[in-house]
Amino acid sequence: MNMANQNFQILVFSTLFPSTNGNTDGNRSSALKYKLGAIAATLFASSIGICLPIWGKKIPSLNPKSNFFFIIKAFTAGIILATGFIHILPDAFDSLTSPCIPINPWGNFPFTGFVAMVAAICTLMVDVYANSYYKKKYGNENFQATVGAGDRNNGESNLSGVLPLHTHAIHGHGHASMEGDTISTELRYRVISQVLEFGIIMHTRFIAIALGASGSLKTIRPLLVAFTFYLFFEGIGLGGCITQGKFNVRAIAIMSVFFSLTTPVGIAIGIGIANVYEQNSPIAIIVEGIFDSASAGILIYLALVDLLSADLTNPKMQSNSKLLLGANVSFLFGASCMCLLAKWA
Repeated sequence: MNMANQNFQILVFSTLFPSTNGNTDGNRSSALKYKLGAIAATLFASSIGICLPIWGKKIPSLNPKSNFFFIIKAFTAGIILATGFIHILPDAFDSLTSPCIPINPWGNFPFTGFVAMVAAICTLMVDVYANSYYKKKYGNENFQATVGAGDRNNGESNLSGVLPLHTHAIHGHGHASMEGDTISTELRYRVISQVLEFGIIMHTRFIAIALGASGSLKTIRPLLVAFTFYLFFEGIGLGGCITQGKFNVRAIAIMSVFFSLTTPVGIAIGIGIANVYEQNSPIAIIVEGIFDSASAGILIYLALVDLLSADLTNPKMQSNSKLLLGANVSFLFGASCMCLLAKWA
């Protein structure tokens, strides 16, 4: 089993297990220095990553509407997808097929794939119902003036502006249709950013705890590098969705702070429980496997549907073959980078 994930343990279970730490004082001191460095590095990487797109108004190349930003988001989608498939899912299989846990029921059913599937389905449902909620909440309020009587006479309701592809530039109402598409895109990115942040926080929290609880320098060093790299680009992707959703300043600040602090706080929790857990406890391994499986399912869905598909089907991308090719290459490159980091780590 992957060493980083063997060291995983949630705080709620930590008090159940006696101390089994066999490291020397020197190793503990060195490990603690790296952990404190990890807190600073992950805080810096995640903060800068999520803020870059928000600062895009002053930096043209980082504006979410720029070609360069589409390329960066595709790269981020590749990183997130590879993280789910290459980093998390194999560890979940290892955990839920471990000889340390009871064969019945864990050995009699492929729980890893099942939990990942359920998590992806639940994420889809959240995505769909969140879109439905925004459609009902803002349809009559925001689109009454946008979709005129002519649209209604042609069989279109006041809510037609909410959904992309359902607004049409006919009978002189092209301007209203464009406004409807713009608002629809903003609402869509609001949903994407909220679901994406939930999936990221759920996943990174437990990996951060694993890093903080680990006493092995061989685990901490590569995990620190990979995690910092991952958080930076993941922050760019999330920040871009937040910017495209056009949230108010208060909402942007709250979402940015939550993303930036999740990993450092998780590492601090891991440091706090490092001496009071049993890394091979059946309960710890089962909980680890379940959360890893769920995280993998969520990240795979988010990467393919909410990030990659949303951008590759964007009209700007579809009308520019060079940009479309560049985004696909960037996506593959991002996935390859995380695969290489997995091998190195």
